[in-house]
Amino acid sequence: MTDNNLSLSETATLYLATLKPEERETSQSEVNRFVRWFGAERAIARLAPPEVANYAERLSLTDADYIQRLEQVRAFLICAGKKGWTPANLSIHLKAKKMKPGPARPGRPAPEVIHLTKEGHEGMKTELTELRSKRPHLIEEIRKAAADKDFRENAPLHAAREKLGYLEGRIIELEETLKVARTIDDAPKSSVKTGIGDSVVLQDLASDEEMKYRIVTPKEVDPTQGKISSVSPIGKALLGRGEGDIVEISVPAGKLRYQVKRIER
Repeated sequence: MTDNNLSLSETATLYLATLKPEERETSQSEVNRFVRWFGAERAIARLAPPEVANYAERLSLTDADYIQRLEQVRAFLICAGKKGWTPANLSIHLKAKKMKPGPARPGRPAPEVIHLTKEGHEGMKTELTELRSKRPHLIEEIRKAAADKDFRENAPLHAAREKLGYLEGRIIELEETLKVARTIDDAPKSSVKTGIGDSVVLQDLASDEEMKYRIVTPKEVDPTQGKISSVSPIGKALLGRGEGDIVEISVPAGKLRYQVKRIER
C-alpha cells in the first residue's frame, strides 16, 4: 500500500538508513541531489514517469561517473517501489542517454575551495557526526507519529518532519562544505604578519582599552567568542598587519584607531 504522505526527503532518509555505511557514503550525495531537484517536501508518490525520464536526460554525459550516478538513483527508486512509497516502479523510466558523436565538451569546473581554520574544520566534522547520530531517533519519531492515520491533526508528525527537514538540510550543507574545505593552518604563514586563524590583541588609541579578536573565515564567525570574519571591516584591516602597526577603521561616526599589540597563534 502506498503512503502518499511521505516526502522525498523522508523517503531518502529512510532508504539511506538501510544501506551499509560505505554504500551510504557513496550514494548519499546523488540521492540528495535527486531530492533537491524535485523538492524535498514533495510527496514521492506524486512523481510522474515523464519527470523521472527527464531527470535522466538532464544528467551530464561528460561526467566520468555518469552511469554510477544513474545507478544510485535507480536503486533508490527500486526500493521506493518495493516499500510501497510509490504506486509503481519508477526506476524503469531512468534510462541512460546514448552518447552522440560530436566535439568534446569541457567537464564541470572544479568546485571552489573553502578555507577553514583547523578548529572550524574539526567543529564541522563533530557537528556532522552528531547530526547523523540523531537521524535514527527522528526516523523513529516519524514512524510512530505516522501510525496515527489522522494526518491533518497530527502535530507530532508535522513537528518530526520539520526537525528532520532541518537536520537533513544542515547535514547536506556540512557535507558539501567539508568536501571542498582546506584547513588554512596547514599552509605556511609569515612569522610576523596576521592571517586567518590568528588571534590579535589590539589597543584602542583613544581609550587605551585592550581587546582581543580571532580572525576566522565567514563560515566560522561567532561574536560571543570574539571570532570575526576575515571579510568584515575589522578583519580586512587586520590581515597582513604586524605587531606595532596602527590600524584605522572607518565607521559611521568617524575613524577608529587601534595598535596591534600582540599576535597569537
